[in-house]
Amino acid sequence: MSSYIDRVRSRARDNPNVWLVPAVIALGLLYPFIEDGMRNLPLIGDFMPTTGTLVVMIAFTMMAVGLNIVVGYCGLLDLGYVAFYAVGAYTAGWLASQHFEQIKFHLGSSVSNEQVGIHVTMWLVLIVAGLLTMLAGIVIGLPTLRLRGDYLAIVTLGFGEIIPQVVRNGDSFGGFNLTNGTFGIAPIDPVGFPLLSAVGLPDNFQASDNRERWYYIVAFLLLLLTVFCSVRLRDSRLGRAWIAIREDETAAAAMGVPLMRTKTWAYALGALFGGIAGAYYASFKSGAFPADFYFNISVFLLCMVILGGMGSIWGVTVGGMILAYLNFDGLSTIGSKIQDAGLNFDPTKYQFGIYGIIIVLMMLFRPAGLIPERRHKIEFEEGVHDTPFYDVQTEGALTDRDPSDD
Repeated sequence: MSSYIDRVRSRARDNPNVWLVPAVIALGLLYPFIEDGMRNLPLIGDFMPTTGTLVVMIAFTMMAVGLNIVVGYCGLLDLGYVAFYAVGAYTAGWLASQHFEQIKFHLGSSVSNEQVGIHVTMWLVLIVAGLLTMLAGIVIGLPTLRLRGDYLAIVTLGFGEIIPQVVRNGDSFGGFNLTNGTFGIAPIDPVGFPLLSAVGLPDNFQASDNRERWYYIVAFLLLLLTVFCSVRLRDSRLGRAWIAIREDETAAAAMGVPLMRTKTWAYALGALFGGIAGAYYASFKSGAFPADFYFNISVFLLCMVILGGMGSIWGVTVGGMILAYLNFDGLSTIGSKIQDAGLNFDPTKYQFGIYGIIIVLMMLFRPAGLIPERRHKIEFEEGVHDTPFYDVQTEGALTDRDPSDD
């Protein structure tokens, strides 16, 4: 035990930032309890997000971390990630609502046993949503395995447009009401601890006095699990194969990396976290609606990855939280401050233009992202340009030349 403590102390001396991650985690867990005090701080207090806003920010950041597996690790440009968000949300609607009113099935749910429909505990729903989105990731990924670059982006864009149309028109899916069309599925059962209510935990978050606080704590833990899994995947044999494909697909294939299987795993595992986040977010807002699943969501998530740094877990987490905050709370708060100052300008009307300006500035001044991945940072700083064959021949001829010939 003492040797372990000595190693920790040695690492802390060598790297003073080693305590940054535990400090951020501690602050994140404590935020709902100190929110009121932080909102009273001068200058920054008015810009602090509410606990409910943070739940939404965390859900979208989880999706961004999942997309980072596909785009950042494996180098596959995916413009249809909103499809996995939709599959996860509607899985929650199918398994935890009154949508299938001809059935009456309850399994550990937080709602009354008298309600019709399928009501499975949300903890199991999150697992099933993750597995179904993995399957959806495989289905979407299979037609794209032989494609690269622009062709890959176009095909994934097509899937991103197909899924919203399916959920929008799924109220008559072969005579079967699958998605309830434009009305969506609502209400969706809340998260809760019905088996642990005896020890003081709420059996229903929606009915709890601290609804947003409980949703936030669980969302924060899910984000930590997502980040942990992403780190372990990056450092695994599969993660190294993804990075090899991203750097040079031809060389990776020549070295024995199975391209089809490795890419399929990237789509499946990237979709997993999107599905879990989608199901949890649907429970938080108590519904899954087709209007939530439009193409701009995929672009929005991709902007998070680019802003934070492609392939960088911590960068994508920070980039996701920043853009999600601006989208759901920050721009409106800034706009109210501007209007209070007497200026007639509402930044929420130009939100995607503002995001575009942010990305352009990032590409000009920090192309590797806010917290770049180590490999990308080295590439940008030192370059990876190959010397043309003609220049190699010329340099060789000059080196072999006898000075006495001059």
